[in-house]
Amino acid sequence: MSLEEFIFSGVILLVTASLMVVLFRHLGLGSIAGLLVAGMLVGPHTPGPYITTHVEGIRNFTELGVVMLLFVIGLEIKPSRLWALRRDIFGLGTLQIVITALAVICYALLIAWPWKAALVIGMTMAVSSTALVMQMLRDRGEVASPHGRSVFAILLMQDLAIIPMLAFMRLFETPGQLSGSIFGFRQAGIILGTFIALWSLGKYCVPFALERLARQRNREGFLMVTILSVFFSAWAMHEAGLSLALGAFLMGMFLSGSPYNIQIEAYIEPYKGILVSLFFVAVGMSIDIASIAATPFSFLQLIILVLIIKTAIIFLLCLFFRIDSATAVRVSFLLAQGGEFGFVLLSSAKVLAVIEDTTFVLGIGVISMTMLFTPVMVKLGDWLADLIRRRSDRETSVLPLGEPGSSKGRVIIGGYGRVGHVVAVLLHASGVPFIVFDNDPVRVTRGKQDGFPVHYGDIANPELLLAAHIEEAALVVLTVDREQTVLQAISHVKNSYPALPVIARARDLEASARMVQAGATLALPEAVESSLRLANDVLRLLGMPTDNIDLLLRDARRRDYELVKPGKE
Repeated sequence: MSLEEFIFSGVILLVTASLMVVLFRHLGLGSIAGLLVAGMLVGPHTPGPYITTHVEGIRNFTELGVVMLLFVIGLEIKPSRLWALRRDIFGLGTLQIVITALAVICYALLIAWPWKAALVIGMTMAVSSTALVMQMLRDRGEVASPHGRSVFAILLMQDLAIIPMLAFMRLFETPGQLSGSIFGFRQAGIILGTFIALWSLGKYCVPFALERLARQRNREGFLMVTILSVFFSAWAMHEAGLSLALGAFLMGMFLSGSPYNIQIEAYIEPYKGILVSLFFVAVGMSIDIASIAATPFSFLQLIILVLIIKTAIIFLLCLFFRIDSATAVRVSFLLAQGGEFGFVLLSSAKVLAVIEDTTFVLGIGVISMTMLFTPVMVKLGDWLADLIRRRSDRETSVLPLGEPGSSKGRVIIGGYGRVGHVVAVLLHASGVPFIVFDNDPVRVTRGKQDGFPVHYGDIANPELLLAAHIEEAALVVLTVDREQTVLQAISHVKNSYPALPVIARARDLEASARMVQAGATLALPEAVESSLRLANDVLRLLGMPTDNIDLLLRDARRRDYELVKPGKE
Protein backbone atom coordinates (compact mmCIF):
# COMPACT_ATOMS: atom_id res chain seq x y z
CA MET A 1 0.00 0.00 0.00
CA SER A 2 1.43 3.37 -1.04
CA LEU A 3 1.46 6.42 1.20
CA GLU A 4 -1.37 8.01 -0.79
CA GLU A 5 -3.53 4.89 -0.45
CA PHE A 6 -2.75 4.70 3.27
CA ILE A 7 -3.77 8.33 3.83
CA PHE A 8 -6.94 7.88 1.75
CA SER A 9 -7.87 4.79 3.79
CA GLY A 10 -7.20 6.73 6.98
CA VAL A 11 -9.47 9.55 5.84
CA ILE A 12 -12.30 7.12 5.04
CA LEU A 13 -11.87 5.38 8.40
CA LEU A 14 -11.74 8.58 10.46
CA VAL A 15 -14.69 10.23 8.71
CA THR A 16 -16.86 7.12 9.05
CA ALA A 17 -15.84 6.43 12.66
CA SER A 18 -16.37 10.06 13.68
CA LEU A 19 -19.85 10.21 12.15
CA MET A 20 -20.90 6.89 13.66
CA VAL A 21 -19.57 7.73 17.12
CA VAL A 22 -21.39 11.08 17.14
CA LEU A 23 -24.62 9.44 15.90
CA PHE A 24 -24.59 6.53 18.33
CA ARG A 25 -23.69 8.70 21.30
CA HIS A 26 -26.58 10.98 20.33
CA LEU A 27 -28.86 7.92 20.31
CA GLY A 28 -27.55 6.98 23.76
CA LEU A 29 -25.94 3.72 22.60
CA GLY A 30 -22.34 4.76 23.31
CA SER A 31 -19.25 5.19 21.17
CA ILE A 32 -18.34 1.48 21.05
CA ALA A 33 -21.46 0.57 19.06
CA GLY A 34 -20.62 3.41 16.68
CA LEU A 35 -17.10 2.04 16.17
CA LEU A 36 -18.44 -1.46 15.47
CA VAL A 37 -20.85 -0.13 12.85
CA ALA A 38 -18.09 2.03 11.36
CA GLY A 39 -16.02 -1.13 10.96
CA MET A 40 -18.88 -2.81 9.13
CA LEU A 41 -19.19 0.16 6.75
CA VAL A 42 -15.48 0.36 5.86
CA GLY A 43 -14.95 -3.41 5.84
CA PRO A 44 -14.66 -5.64 2.78
CA HIS A 45 -18.03 -7.34 3.36
CA THR A 46 -20.27 -4.35 2.57
CA PRO A 47 -20.79 -2.35 -0.66
CA GLY A 48 -18.80 0.83 -1.11
CA PRO A 49 -15.18 1.77 -0.43
CA TYR A 50 -13.21 -0.38 1.98
CA ILE A 51 -9.81 0.20 3.55
CA THR A 52 -8.38 -3.36 3.39
CA THR A 53 -9.24 -7.02 2.94
CA HIS A 54 -6.69 -8.18 5.57
CA VAL A 55 -9.15 -7.98 8.46
CA GLU A 56 -7.58 -10.68 10.60
CA GLY A 57 -4.17 -9.01 10.44
CA ILE A 58 -5.66 -5.68 11.54
CA ARG A 59 -7.57 -7.37 14.34
CA ASN A 60 -4.42 -9.11 15.58
CA PHE A 61 -2.50 -5.82 15.59
CA THR A 62 -5.24 -3.85 17.34
CA GLU A 63 -5.39 -6.44 20.11
CA LEU A 64 -2.50 -4.40 21.49
CA GLY A 65 -5.28 -2.10 22.65
CA VAL A 66 -6.72 -4.96 24.71
CA VAL A 67 -3.25 -5.55 26.15
CA MET A 68 -2.93 -1.90 27.19
CA LEU A 69 -6.49 -1.84 28.54
CA LEU A 70 -5.73 -4.78 30.83
CA PHE A 71 -2.50 -3.09 31.93
CA VAL A 72 -4.39 0.07 32.90
CA ILE A 73 -6.99 -1.99 34.77
CA GLY A 74 -4.17 -3.76 36.60
CA LEU A 75 -2.79 -0.39 37.71
CA GLU A 76 -6.08 0.25 39.51
CA ILE A 77 -6.24 -3.14 41.25
CA LYS A 78 -3.85 -3.94 44.06
CA PRO A 79 -3.02 -7.62 44.82
CA SER A 80 -4.97 -7.41 48.08
CA ARG A 81 -8.10 -6.47 46.18
CA LEU A 82 -7.56 -9.33 43.73
CA TRP A 83 -7.22 -11.76 46.64
CA ALA A 84 -10.51 -10.48 48.03
CA LEU A 85 -12.16 -11.46 44.73
CA ARG A 86 -10.85 -15.06 44.77
CA ARG A 87 -14.30 -16.52 45.52
CA ASP A 88 -15.85 -14.81 42.52
CA ILE A 89 -12.88 -15.54 40.25
CA PHE A 90 -12.47 -19.27 40.90
CA GLY A 91 -16.04 -20.04 41.99
CA LEU A 92 -18.42 -17.86 40.02
CA GLY A 93 -16.08 -17.51 37.03
CA THR A 94 -15.33 -21.23 36.70
CA LEU A 95 -18.96 -22.32 37.03
CA GLN A 96 -20.05 -19.72 34.46
CA ILE A 97 -17.58 -21.04 31.88
CA VAL A 98 -18.38 -24.72 32.43
CA ILE A 99 -22.18 -24.43 32.56
CA THR A 100 -22.41 -22.00 29.64
CA ALA A 101 -20.18 -24.16 27.47
CA LEU A 102 -22.20 -27.30 28.30
CA ALA A 103 -25.49 -25.54 27.53
CA VAL A 104 -24.32 -24.32 24.10
CA ILE A 105 -22.75 -27.73 23.31
CA CYS A 106 -26.03 -29.49 24.11
CA TYR A 107 -27.95 -27.14 21.85
CA ALA A 108 -25.46 -27.60 19.00
CA LEU A 109 -25.71 -31.41 19.30
CA LEU A 110 -29.50 -31.23 19.34
CA ILE A 111 -29.51 -29.49 15.96
CA ALA A 112 -27.16 -32.15 14.58
CA TRP A 113 -23.85 -30.27 14.54
CA PRO A 114 -20.67 -32.43 14.38
CA TRP A 115 -19.52 -33.09 17.93
CA LYS A 116 -16.14 -31.39 17.42
CA ALA A 117 -17.77 -28.27 16.05
CA ALA A 118 -20.25 -28.32 18.97
CA LEU A 119 -17.39 -28.45 21.49
CA VAL A 120 -15.56 -25.56 19.83
CA ILE A 121 -18.63 -23.35 19.55
CA GLY A 122 -19.56 -24.13 23.17
CA MET A 123 -16.13 -23.10 24.51
CA THR A 124 -16.06 -20.06 22.22
CA MET A 125 -19.42 -18.69 23.35
CA ALA A 126 -18.62 -19.27 27.04
CA VAL A 127 -16.20 -16.32 27.07
CA SER A 128 -17.17 -12.64 26.95
CA SER A 129 -15.42 -9.54 25.67
CA THR A 130 -12.93 -8.19 28.19
CA ALA A 131 -12.12 -5.20 25.97
CA LEU A 132 -15.74 -4.21 25.36
CA VAL A 133 -17.09 -4.70 28.87
CA MET A 134 -14.15 -3.21 30.80
CA GLN A 135 -14.05 -0.20 28.47
CA MET A 136 -17.77 0.37 29.06
CA LEU A 137 -17.29 0.07 32.83
CA ARG A 138 -14.38 2.54 32.73
CA ASP A 139 -16.38 5.00 30.63
CA ARG A 140 -19.26 4.77 33.12
CA GLY A 141 -16.97 4.93 36.19
CA GLU A 142 -18.25 1.55 37.43
CA VAL A 143 -15.10 -0.59 37.61
CA ALA A 144 -15.13 -0.43 41.43
CA SER A 145 -18.92 -0.84 41.74
CA PRO A 146 -20.41 -4.11 43.09
CA HIS A 147 -21.40 -5.32 39.62
CA GLY A 148 -18.07 -4.05 38.23
CA ARG A 149 -16.14 -6.23 40.68
CA SER A 150 -18.15 -9.34 39.83
CA VAL A 151 -17.85 -8.69 36.10
CA PHE A 152 -14.09 -8.25 36.39
CA ALA A 153 -13.74 -11.49 38.38
CA ILE A 154 -15.61 -13.50 35.75
CA LEU A 155 -13.68 -11.93 32.87
CA LEU A 156 -10.35 -12.64 34.57
CA MET A 157 -11.28 -16.30 34.99
CA GLN A 158 -12.30 -16.45 31.33
CA ASP A 159 -8.90 -15.07 30.33
CA LEU A 160 -7.21 -17.72 32.45
CA ALA A 161 -9.37 -20.44 30.90
CA ILE A 162 -8.34 -19.69 27.31
CA ILE A 163 -5.11 -21.70 27.54
CA PRO A 164 -6.74 -24.92 28.84
CA MET A 165 -9.33 -24.53 26.08
CA LEU A 166 -6.64 -24.22 23.41
CA ALA A 167 -4.80 -27.21 24.86
CA PHE A 168 -8.02 -29.21 24.88
CA MET A 169 -8.60 -28.49 21.19
CA ARG A 170 -5.09 -29.67 20.33
CA LEU A 171 -6.08 -33.12 21.60
CA PHE A 172 -8.35 -33.41 18.57
CA GLU A 173 -5.29 -33.21 16.33
CA THR A 174 -3.62 -36.22 18.01
CA PRO A 175 -6.45 -38.29 19.53
CA GLY A 176 -5.53 -40.79 22.18
CA GLN A 177 -2.20 -39.18 23.04
CA LEU A 178 -1.96 -38.75 26.81
CA SER A 179 1.55 -37.39 27.20
CA GLY A 180 0.04 -33.99 27.92
CA SER A 181 0.16 -34.62 31.67
CA ILE A 182 3.95 -34.45 31.68
CA PHE A 183 3.83 -31.34 29.52
CA GLY A 184 1.31 -29.89 31.95
CA PHE A 185 3.71 -30.09 34.91
CA ARG A 186 6.49 -28.55 32.84
CA GLN A 187 4.16 -25.83 31.66
CA ALA A 188 3.06 -25.08 35.22
CA GLY A 189 6.71 -24.64 36.22
CA ILE A 190 7.33 -22.25 33.32
CA ILE A 191 4.25 -20.20 34.23
CA LEU A 192 5.27 -20.03 37.89
CA GLY A 193 8.80 -18.94 36.98
CA THR A 194 7.49 -16.29 34.60
CA PHE A 195 5.11 -15.01 37.27
CA ILE A 196 7.94 -14.65 39.79
CA ALA A 197 10.14 -12.89 37.22
CA LEU A 198 7.39 -10.41 36.34
CA TRP A 199 6.68 -9.80 40.03
CA SER A 200 10.36 -8.95 40.60
CA LEU A 201 10.37 -6.61 37.61
CA GLY A 202 7.14 -4.87 38.59
CA LYS A 203 7.95 -4.64 42.28
CA TYR A 204 11.58 -3.54 42.12
CA CYS A 205 13.23 -3.10 38.70
CA VAL A 206 10.67 -1.00 36.83
CA PRO A 207 9.94 1.40 39.76
CA PHE A 208 13.71 1.81 40.28
CA ALA A 209 14.19 2.74 36.61
CA LEU A 210 11.18 5.09 36.64
CA GLU A 211 12.48 6.87 39.74
CA ARG A 212 15.85 7.53 38.09
CA LEU A 213 14.17 8.81 34.92
CA ALA A 214 11.78 10.98 36.94
CA ARG A 215 14.71 12.57 38.80
CA GLN A 216 16.27 13.41 35.42
CA ARG A 217 12.91 14.81 34.18
CA ASN A 218 13.30 12.40 31.25
CA ARG A 219 9.71 12.16 30.04
CA GLU A 220 10.56 10.22 26.87
CA GLY A 221 12.61 7.65 28.78
CA PHE A 222 9.83 7.30 31.37
CA LEU A 223 7.31 6.59 28.62
CA MET A 224 9.63 4.13 26.83
CA VAL A 225 10.28 2.12 30.00
CA THR A 226 6.55 2.05 30.74
CA ILE A 227 5.66 0.73 27.28
CA LEU A 228 8.57 -1.73 27.44
CA SER A 229 7.23 -3.12 30.73
CA VAL A 230 3.78 -3.60 29.15
CA PHE A 231 5.05 -5.34 26.02
CA PHE A 232 7.66 -7.44 27.81
CA SER A 233 5.21 -8.75 30.40
CA ALA A 234 2.64 -9.53 27.69
CA TRP A 235 5.27 -11.31 25.57
CA ALA A 236 6.65 -13.26 28.53
CA MET A 237 3.26 -14.60 29.57
CA HIS A 238 2.43 -15.46 25.98
CA GLU A 239 5.68 -17.43 25.68
CA ALA A 240 4.79 -19.20 28.91
CA GLY A 241 1.51 -20.30 27.35
CA LEU A 242 -0.92 -17.73 28.73
CA SER A 243 -2.52 -14.71 27.07
CA LEU A 244 -0.86 -11.43 26.19
CA ALA A 245 -3.55 -9.49 28.03
CA LEU A 246 -3.05 -11.49 31.24
CA GLY A 247 0.67 -10.70 31.24
CA ALA A 248 -0.01 -6.99 30.84
CA PHE A 249 -2.63 -7.12 33.61
CA LEU A 250 -0.17 -8.74 36.01
CA MET A 251 2.49 -6.09 35.33
CA GLY A 252 -0.08 -3.36 35.92
CA MET A 253 -1.14 -4.98 39.18
CA PHE A 254 2.49 -5.27 40.35
CA LEU A 255 2.99 -1.55 39.59
CA SER A 256 -0.27 -0.53 41.29
CA GLY A 257 1.52 0.05 44.59
CA SER A 258 4.14 2.30 43.00
CA PRO A 259 3.96 6.08 43.53
CA TYR A 260 4.20 6.38 39.74
CA ASN A 261 1.08 4.34 38.93
CA ILE A 262 -1.23 7.26 38.12
CA GLN A 263 1.33 9.04 35.94
CA ILE A 264 1.97 5.73 34.15
CA GLU A 265 -1.74 5.48 33.42
CA ALA A 266 -1.78 9.07 32.15
CA TYR A 267 1.04 8.32 29.69
CA ILE A 268 -0.51 5.05 28.46
CA GLU A 269 -4.11 6.28 28.16
CA PRO A 270 -3.88 8.06 24.75
CA TYR A 271 -2.22 5.07 23.05
CA LYS A 272 -4.63 2.67 24.70
CA GLY A 273 -7.63 4.70 23.61
CA ILE A 274 -6.57 4.79 19.97
CA LEU A 275 -5.75 1.07 19.77
CA VAL A 276 -8.93 -0.03 21.58
CA SER A 277 -11.02 2.10 19.23
CA LEU A 278 -9.28 0.52 16.23
CA PHE A 279 -9.88 -2.91 17.75
CA PHE A 280 -13.64 -2.34 17.79
CA VAL A 281 -13.47 -1.10 14.20
CA ALA A 282 -11.61 -4.30 13.23
CA VAL A 283 -14.28 -6.39 14.97
CA GLY A 284 -16.93 -4.60 12.91
CA MET A 285 -14.95 -5.30 9.75
CA SER A 286 -15.08 -9.03 10.60
CA ILE A 287 -18.87 -9.19 10.17
CA ASP A 288 -19.53 -10.94 6.84
CA ILE A 289 -22.95 -9.70 5.78
CA ALA A 290 -23.10 -12.04 2.74
CA SER A 291 -22.53 -15.15 4.87
CA ILE A 292 -25.14 -14.01 7.35
CA ALA A 293 -27.63 -13.41 4.55
CA ALA A 294 -26.99 -16.93 3.19
CA THR A 295 -28.19 -18.58 6.44
CA PRO A 296 -30.13 -15.86 8.29
CA PHE A 297 -32.29 -18.23 10.35
CA SER A 298 -29.40 -20.25 11.78
CA PHE A 299 -27.41 -17.10 12.41
CA LEU A 300 -30.17 -15.21 14.26
CA GLN A 301 -31.12 -18.36 16.14
CA LEU A 302 -27.59 -18.79 17.46
CA ILE A 303 -27.28 -15.09 18.39
CA ILE A 304 -30.54 -15.12 20.36
CA LEU A 305 -29.64 -18.43 21.98
CA VAL A 306 -26.21 -17.22 23.11
CA LEU A 307 -27.63 -14.00 24.58
CA ILE A 308 -30.42 -15.82 26.42
CA ILE A 309 -28.30 -18.72 27.70
CA LYS A 310 -25.45 -16.54 28.98
CA THR A 311 -27.78 -13.98 30.57
CA ALA A 312 -29.86 -16.64 32.34
CA ILE A 313 -26.91 -18.74 33.54
CA ILE A 314 -24.89 -15.78 34.85
CA PHE A 315 -27.96 -14.32 36.58
CA LEU A 316 -28.76 -17.60 38.36
CA LEU A 317 -25.12 -18.16 39.35
CA CYS A 318 -24.92 -14.65 40.80
CA LEU A 319 -28.00 -15.38 42.92
CA PHE A 320 -26.43 -18.70 43.99
CA PHE A 321 -23.36 -16.75 45.14
CA ARG A 322 -25.65 -14.45 47.17
CA ILE A 323 -25.29 -11.41 44.94
CA ASP A 324 -28.39 -9.22 45.13
CA SER A 325 -30.80 -9.46 42.22
CA ALA A 326 -30.24 -5.91 40.89
CA THR A 327 -26.47 -6.44 40.71
CA ALA A 328 -26.98 -9.90 39.21
CA VAL A 329 -29.07 -8.39 36.41
CA ARG A 330 -26.38 -5.84 35.58
CA VAL A 331 -23.64 -8.52 35.58
CA SER A 332 -25.60 -10.92 33.38
CA PHE A 333 -26.58 -8.33 30.79
CA LEU A 334 -23.03 -6.96 30.64
CA LEU A 335 -21.52 -10.41 29.93
CA ALA A 336 -24.07 -11.77 27.45
CA GLN A 337 -21.89 -11.28 24.35
CA GLY A 338 -19.08 -13.30 22.83
CA GLY A 339 -15.52 -12.08 23.22
CA GLU A 340 -12.30 -11.34 21.40
CA PHE A 341 -10.66 -14.49 22.74
CA GLY A 342 -13.36 -16.38 20.88
CA PHE A 343 -11.63 -15.23 17.69
CA VAL A 344 -8.46 -16.92 18.95
CA LEU A 345 -10.27 -20.18 19.72
CA LEU A 346 -12.03 -20.25 16.35
CA SER A 347 -8.82 -19.45 14.45
CA SER A 348 -6.95 -22.21 16.28
CA ALA A 349 -9.76 -24.70 15.60
CA LYS A 350 -9.73 -23.76 11.92
CA VAL A 351 -5.95 -24.23 11.66
CA LEU A 352 -6.25 -27.64 13.32
CA ALA A 353 -9.06 -28.54 10.91
CA VAL A 354 -11.40 -29.16 13.83
CA ILE A 355 -14.13 -26.99 12.25
CA GLU A 356 -15.07 -26.13 8.68
CA ASP A 357 -15.02 -22.68 7.11
CA THR A 358 -18.78 -22.28 7.45
CA THR A 359 -18.63 -22.85 11.21
CA PHE A 360 -15.69 -20.45 11.48
CA VAL A 361 -17.50 -17.67 9.61
CA LEU A 362 -20.70 -18.28 11.59
CA GLY A 363 -18.81 -18.13 14.91
CA ILE A 364 -16.98 -14.92 13.97
CA GLY A 365 -20.26 -13.33 12.91
CA VAL A 366 -22.08 -14.33 16.11
CA ILE A 367 -19.30 -12.96 18.33
CA SER A 368 -19.20 -9.67 16.40
CA MET A 369 -22.97 -9.19 16.33
CA THR A 370 -23.44 -9.99 20.03
CA MET A 371 -20.78 -7.39 20.77
CA LEU A 372 -22.73 -4.93 18.62
CA PHE A 373 -25.92 -5.64 20.61
CA THR A 374 -24.17 -5.18 23.97
CA PRO A 375 -24.92 -1.44 24.43
CA VAL A 376 -28.63 -2.18 24.00
CA MET A 377 -28.38 -5.13 26.39
CA VAL A 378 -26.64 -2.97 28.97
CA LYS A 379 -29.33 -0.30 28.76
CA LEU A 380 -32.00 -2.96 29.22
CA GLY A 381 -30.08 -4.40 32.17
CA ASP A 382 -29.78 -0.95 33.77
CA TRP A 383 -33.52 -0.41 33.41
CA LEU A 384 -34.38 -3.78 34.96
CA ALA A 385 -31.84 -3.31 37.78
CA ASP A 386 -33.21 0.15 38.61
CA LEU A 387 -36.74 -1.27 38.61
CA ILE A 388 -35.70 -4.02 41.03
CA ARG A 389 -33.79 -1.55 43.17
CA ARG A 390 -36.72 0.87 43.43
CA ARG A 391 -39.07 -1.95 44.36
CA SER A 392 -36.63 -3.15 47.01
CA ASP A 393 -36.26 0.39 48.38
CA ARG A 394 -40.02 0.73 48.74
CA GLU A 395 -40.16 -2.53 50.64
CA THR A 396 -37.29 -1.76 53.01
CA SER A 397 -37.54 2.07 53.09
CA VAL A 398 -33.77 2.10 53.50
CA LEU A 399 -31.22 3.56 51.10
CA PRO A 400 -29.02 0.84 49.59
CA LEU A 401 -25.37 0.77 50.46
CA GLY A 402 -22.97 2.15 47.91
CA GLU A 403 -25.34 4.67 46.35
CA PRO A 404 -23.64 7.52 44.54
CA GLY A 405 -23.11 10.42 46.82
CA SER A 406 -22.70 8.31 49.94
CA SER A 407 -18.95 8.85 49.98
CA LYS A 408 -17.28 12.18 50.45
CA GLY A 409 -15.35 13.49 47.43
CA ARG A 410 -11.61 13.84 47.99
CA VAL A 411 -9.39 16.85 47.44
CA ILE A 412 -6.76 16.80 44.69
CA ILE A 413 -3.60 18.72 45.61
CA GLY A 414 -1.03 19.75 43.03
CA GLY A 415 2.43 20.09 44.58
CA TYR A 416 3.95 18.77 47.81
CA GLY A 417 6.29 21.63 48.69
CA ARG A 418 6.02 23.54 51.94
CA VAL A 419 2.55 24.89 51.09
CA GLY A 420 1.21 21.57 49.81
CA HIS A 421 2.59 19.84 52.91
CA VAL A 422 0.74 22.24 55.22
CA VAL A 423 -2.52 21.76 53.29
CA ALA A 424 -2.11 17.97 53.42
CA VAL A 425 -1.42 17.97 57.16
CA LEU A 426 -4.49 20.10 57.90
CA LEU A 427 -6.75 18.00 55.65
CA HIS A 428 -5.45 14.82 57.28
CA ALA A 429 -6.06 16.24 60.75
CA SER A 430 -9.61 17.16 59.68
CA GLY A 431 -10.34 13.70 58.29
CA VAL A 432 -10.78 14.95 54.72
CA PRO A 433 -9.65 12.43 52.03
CA PHE A 434 -7.09 13.76 49.56
CA ILE A 435 -4.47 12.78 47.00
CA VAL A 436 -1.30 14.74 46.15
CA PHE A 437 0.73 14.91 42.92
CA ASP A 438 4.26 16.21 42.53
CA ASN A 439 6.77 15.78 39.70
CA ASP A 440 9.75 15.73 42.05
CA PRO A 441 10.56 12.15 43.15
CA VAL A 442 12.28 13.43 46.30
CA ARG A 443 9.10 15.16 47.44
CA VAL A 444 7.06 12.10 46.52
CA THR A 445 9.31 9.93 48.69
CA ARG A 446 9.06 12.43 51.54
CA GLY A 447 5.28 12.43 51.25
CA LYS A 448 5.19 8.64 51.42
CA GLN A 449 7.39 8.78 54.51
CA ASP A 450 4.92 11.25 56.03
CA GLY A 451 2.22 8.65 55.49
CA PHE A 452 0.27 10.65 52.89
CA PRO A 453 -1.04 9.51 49.45
CA VAL A 454 1.56 11.42 47.42
CA HIS A 455 2.08 10.24 43.82
CA TYR A 456 4.45 11.17 41.05
CA GLY A 457 2.71 13.14 38.31
CA ASP A 458 2.39 16.39 36.39
CA ILE A 459 -0.76 18.15 37.61
CA ALA A 460 -0.98 20.05 34.30
CA ASN A 461 -1.41 16.78 32.36
CA PRO A 462 -5.14 16.33 31.56
CA GLU A 463 -4.72 12.54 31.28
CA LEU A 464 -3.35 12.49 34.83
CA LEU A 465 -6.44 14.31 36.09
CA LEU A 466 -8.65 11.75 34.36
CA ALA A 467 -6.64 8.88 35.82
CA ALA A 468 -7.06 10.46 39.27
CA HIS A 469 -10.85 10.40 38.76
CA ILE A 470 -11.20 14.15 38.96
CA GLU A 471 -14.91 13.78 38.22
CA GLU A 472 -15.31 12.45 41.77
CA ALA A 473 -13.26 15.22 43.42
CA ALA A 474 -14.73 17.85 45.73
CA LEU A 475 -11.97 20.44 45.25
CA VAL A 476 -8.66 21.03 43.49
CA VAL A 477 -5.87 22.85 45.34
CA LEU A 478 -2.85 24.02 43.32
CA THR A 479 0.22 24.85 45.39
CA VAL A 480 2.80 24.56 42.59
CA ASP A 481 5.19 27.52 42.45
CA ARG A 482 5.43 27.51 38.62
CA GLU A 483 2.72 29.83 37.32
CA GLN A 484 2.50 28.34 33.81
CA THR A 485 1.84 24.87 35.24
CA VAL A 486 -0.91 26.27 37.47
CA LEU A 487 -2.56 28.11 34.58
CA GLN A 488 -2.52 24.97 32.42
CA ALA A 489 -4.02 22.89 35.23
CA ILE A 490 -6.75 25.47 35.86
CA SER A 491 -7.57 25.54 32.14
CA HIS A 492 -7.86 21.74 31.92
CA VAL A 493 -10.06 21.51 35.01
CA LYS A 494 -12.38 24.33 34.00
CA ASN A 495 -12.76 23.14 30.41
CA SER A 496 -13.83 19.64 31.48
CA TYR A 497 -15.40 20.24 34.91
CA PRO A 498 -16.51 23.89 35.11
CA ALA A 499 -18.44 23.35 38.36
CA LEU A 500 -15.41 21.99 40.24
CA PRO A 501 -13.87 24.66 42.52
CA VAL A 502 -10.15 25.38 42.15
CA ILE A 503 -8.01 27.16 44.74
CA ALA A 504 -4.55 28.22 43.59
CA ARG A 505 -1.44 29.65 45.17
CA ALA A 506 -0.05 32.76 43.48
CA ARG A 507 3.17 34.64 44.04
CA ASP A 508 1.70 38.13 43.86
CA LEU A 509 -1.41 40.09 42.95
CA GLU A 510 -0.65 40.09 39.21
CA ALA A 511 -0.32 36.31 39.13
CA SER A 512 -3.47 36.00 41.22
CA ALA A 513 -5.41 38.06 38.68
CA ARG A 514 -4.20 35.88 35.80
CA MET A 515 -5.24 32.70 37.62
CA VAL A 516 -8.69 34.05 38.42
CA GLN A 517 -9.06 35.09 34.79
CA ALA A 518 -8.09 31.54 33.74
CA GLY A 519 -10.94 30.16 35.86
CA ALA A 520 -9.64 29.70 39.42
CA THR A 521 -12.33 30.05 42.06
CA LEU A 522 -9.79 31.65 44.38
CA ALA A 523 -6.12 32.55 43.91
CA LEU A 524 -4.29 33.57 47.08
CA PRO A 525 -1.26 35.83 46.52
CA GLU A 526 1.45 34.40 48.74
CA ALA A 527 3.50 37.62 49.03
CA VAL A 528 0.47 39.72 49.98
CA GLU A 529 -0.79 37.15 52.47
CA SER A 530 2.65 37.06 54.11
CA SER A 531 2.60 40.86 54.27
CA LEU A 532 -0.86 40.87 55.84
CA ARG A 533 0.29 38.36 58.44
CA LEU A 534 3.29 40.58 59.20
CA ALA A 535 1.04 43.66 59.44
CA ASN A 536 -1.27 41.74 61.78
CA ASP A 537 1.60 40.99 64.18
CA VAL A 538 2.87 44.58 63.98
CA LEU A 539 -0.53 46.06 64.84
CA ARG A 540 -1.02 43.63 67.70
CA LEU A 541 2.36 44.55 69.20
CA LEU A 542 1.41 48.24 68.91
CA GLY A 543 -1.67 47.58 71.04
CA MET A 544 -4.42 47.97 68.44
CA PRO A 545 -7.62 46.09 69.44
CA THR A 546 -7.90 42.62 67.94
CA ASP A 547 -11.40 43.27 66.52
CA ASN A 548 -10.15 46.31 64.64
CA ILE A 549 -7.24 44.38 63.15
CA ASP A 550 -9.48 41.48 62.04
CA LEU A 551 -11.96 43.91 60.50
CA LEU A 552 -9.17 45.70 58.61
CA LEU A 553 -7.68 42.45 57.24
CA ARG A 554 -11.07 41.05 56.27
CA ASP A 555 -11.83 44.26 54.42
CA ALA A 556 -8.53 44.03 52.55
CA ARG A 557 -9.24 40.47 51.45
CA ARG A 558 -12.90 41.01 50.67
CA ARG A 559 -12.11 43.75 48.11
CA ASP A 560 -9.52 41.59 46.29
CA TYR A 561 -6.63 43.25 48.14
CA GLU A 562 -7.55 46.63 46.62
CA LEU A 563 -6.51 48.34 49.85
CA VAL A 564 -2.92 47.07 49.66
CA LYS A 565 -2.27 47.09 45.93
CA PRO A 566 0.92 48.92 44.87
CA GLY A 567 0.30 52.56 44.06
CA LYS A 568 -2.49 53.05 46.62
CA GLU A 569 -2.30 56.19 48.71
